[in-house]
Amino acid sequence: MGPMLVTSDLQDVDRKTAIALGNFDGLHLGHQAVIGALAQAPSHLQRALVTFTPHPQAFFQGITRPLLTPLAEKVPILAGLGIEQLIRIPFTQSLAQLSPEGFVKDILVAQLQTQFIAVGFNFGFGAKRAGTAADLQNLATDFGIPVVIVEPQRFGPDRISSSAIRQALGEGHIFLAQKLLGRPYRLEGTVIRGQQLGRSLGFPTANLALDPEKFLPRQGVYVVTVQGDGWDRPWPGVLNLGTRPTLSGDYLTGEVHLLDWQGDLYGQILRADCYHFLRPELKFASLTELRQQISQDCYQARDWFEANLTPTKQTV
Repeated sequence: MGPMLVTSDLQDVDRKTAIALGNFDGLHLGHQAVIGALAQAPSHLQRALVTFTPHPQAFFQGITRPLLTPLAEKVPILAGLGIEQLIRIPFTQSLAQLSPEGFVKDILVAQLQTQFIAVGFNFGFGAKRAGTAADLQNLATDFGIPVVIVEPQRFGPDRISSSAIRQALGEGHIFLAQKLLGRPYRLEGTVIRGQQLGRSLGFPTANLALDPEKFLPRQGVYVVTVQGDGWDRPWPGVLNLGTRPTLSGDYLTGEVHLLDWQGDLYGQILRADCYHFLRPELKFASLTELRQQISQDCYQARDWFEANLTPTKQTV
């Protein structure tokens, strides 16, 4: 399989597709089940994920919606799931007004030449989301297109959803989010120069320029593993996500301290996978107190890695 095609122009699409259709923010286990249903399609069809940009909720509300998986993060995950094309249909006023019948006929059949469709049980489409997954199944049948409707995936009694993941992240329940996603929640960014205060305190940090579209978890301190391009393994570390109130900070930063690391990180793209929430962000009366707390954070992180040689050993 060659490089994935990522396009918002339906003229670029390799036709005769088997598509997973939806919004897919997070690519959580529920989304992965929908994508997995494409295994039922004939092998000669191009595996494609069809989504919308901007997110329909963001379009109607007129606001920017932070994403669990911005595009740069989504593409490699999809490639690992066997997707060959990512088709990002521009969500416009004309598309919002298209009837369910028009969407199937004009978009799925005429432009994508879809021959197999997989959707989640709660998929809605057409003007005012008037069409349901069952409606899609009925409409597609008229064109001889099979539609697989994937039932909800659950973690315990609760349904896996992007909303549940956002809530877990917002409350600092990072391991619960990991279980719903099927992987750790990742923060990624290029290392930029900061004030180098951490270095002066004995704990040098890499300041990450985070994607402005990324949904950020609860502010505080996290146990993380960090991976850079060309590294032979992830590196243990501690991440602070916050405004640095001790320094009268007024903007959000992500700073990661790599345990026992020697070397220059400036300009590198680092990927920090969050495994455990240590504490909320605090304001200290002095830099001495801040240094003592950072030392304690690192001590607790080492304890966590000692007790959890693999992250899967942890329990909620």
